[in-house]
Amino acid sequence: MKKVLIITYYWPPMGGGGVQRWLKTTKHLREFGWEPVIFTTENGEASVVDEGMLKQVPKGIETLRVPIWEPFGLYKKLTGKKKEEKLVPGTAADKNKSLMHGLSVWVRGNIFIPDARKFWIRPASKYLNDYLKTNKIDAIVSTGPPHTTHMIAMNVVKKNNIPWLADFRDPWTNIDFYHKLKLTNWADRKHKRLEQAVLTIANQVVTVSWSWAEDFREISDRMPMVITNGYDPEDFTKAGALELDKKFTITHAGSLNEDRNPHVLWTALAELCKEEEFSKDLEIKFIGQVAPVAIEELMEHGLGGNLKKIDSLPHQKVVNQLMKSQLLLLPLNDTPNINGVVPGKLYEYIGAKRPIICIGKLDGDAAKIINETNAGDVLDFKDVAGLKETILSSYKKYKSNALVVDSKDYEKYSRKLLAGQIAEELNKISH
Repeated sequence: MKKVLIITYYWPPMGGGGVQRWLKTTKHLREFGWEPVIFTTENGEASVVDEGMLKQVPKGIETLRVPIWEPFGLYKKLTGKKKEEKLVPGTAADKNKSLMHGLSVWVRGNIFIPDARKFWIRPASKYLNDYLKTNKIDAIVSTGPPHTTHMIAMNVVKKNNIPWLADFRDPWTNIDFYHKLKLTNWADRKHKRLEQAVLTIANQVVTVSWSWAEDFREISDRMPMVITNGYDPEDFTKAGALELDKKFTITHAGSLNEDRNPHVLWTALAELCKEEEFSKDLEIKFIGQVAPVAIEELMEHGLGGNLKKIDSLPHQKVVNQLMKSQLLLLPLNDTPNINGVVPGKLYEYIGAKRPIICIGKLDGDAAKIINETNAGDVLDFKDVAGLKETILSSYKKYKSNALVVDSKDYEKYSRKLLAGQIAEELNKISH
């Protein structure tokens, strides 16, 4: 069996979306003739810890761990956060007005290039170059963010001439918060130069949505392969038959940052709650980390009594909650690069087979997936009337126990199928 070295920062016992793609791919790679070897951190900063994820790591997989020094302790000290407080990825650039926060954002963008994990590059590269002196590897995968993983892969590939697949779960310079990083011209050029090097040197580049592939093509004149995220059918069969929530639950799972705060939803729900029965039945369920500004706005609209907040749950319990919910909420980032934003949770929502309400762009990639699988409704960021109508229609079906979703063609997003596509790309580059 051929061996593939997978360089990933996110790995169990870390939880959250960053872990899912390669944990689930690893689960199936052996079926396609590839033995994975995992390279990860020994002590990375986890925004979510999920010990249950360790059980999903296939037996006998070699896992190499190298310690990392990260500046997050210093960042927490400067911004007055508690030492044990978890940091949500992508919130470093939220609209916190403190001087120290502003300074830390400047440092993040201009000093920590490509990202705050940069201090892992040297020890990781050295460790892997030594490892490869006595161990044969047929291909290397790096998955980012953090894009530090691509820098490690590039160092190793240059020295060892091994085929390399660079996987972008998110963009680099096209990420929605890039413009908030207070970049100097010098830093902007450096980010773009490093990104360009990865896009040029890697034997294959993969990303998760069609619009992002197009963005990368514009940057580098090279069209990446699109291999989307997906869902694991086993997670849902394991849950068994579950009874739906008694309340009219609208559930959001995962982190909800400031750019995803669905203003239109709070307005629509506040108006619908003028009807006493609706207000009594409604439960807004948040599972995971939520930007304080979203909670504040929800409260201002008089919806505090309808809120149920669950900080975080092991992945399997999140799946159970999704399957029990009446509606699943998918608010997208109201930012310039919205077209390619397809949160990993969308596929889990599809797997849960409960109706989805997506607030985003009507012709974006997420809308395309929801429409082709018939998995729910997509409403524009400002469409209060349309959103009220959709929720009210769902509520009436809920009252008569008829709220179901008739989804179709979603099996192509099964993790096993997607692992097969990755194996195919590895076969192509490692001949």
